[in-house]
Amino acid sequence: MNRTEFIITTAIILFVAFSMGWFANWLVHRFTRVRQSDVADLDRMSQELHEAEETRDQAITYLQQREAELTNQLSQTEAELAAAMDGLRAARQEAEELRQHLNG
Repeated sequence: MNRTEFIITTAIILFVAFSMGWFANWLVHRFTRVRQSDVADLDRMSQELHEAEETRDQAITYLQQREAELTNQLSQTEAELAAAMDGLRAARQEAEELRQHLNG
């Protein structure tokens, strides 16, 4: 094999290798290409996810506000109950003192 035949054989082998690589690359991109409808579906799902997260955040905020209101109402009710119990206790004590004074 002389030098010219060696160069031609090497060139043919390199061309075939290049062609096979290009074809393999084309096949890979052909089968892994993302379709426009898939991109649209992903965009729609991401928008729905964003809206769901906003709704969740609003619900959490509402629940926190409602919990604060109910805690405040409970505190007020407990304070009113304590005041009423103190008043009742004082009234009973006064009534007992009046009974003792009358029975005297």
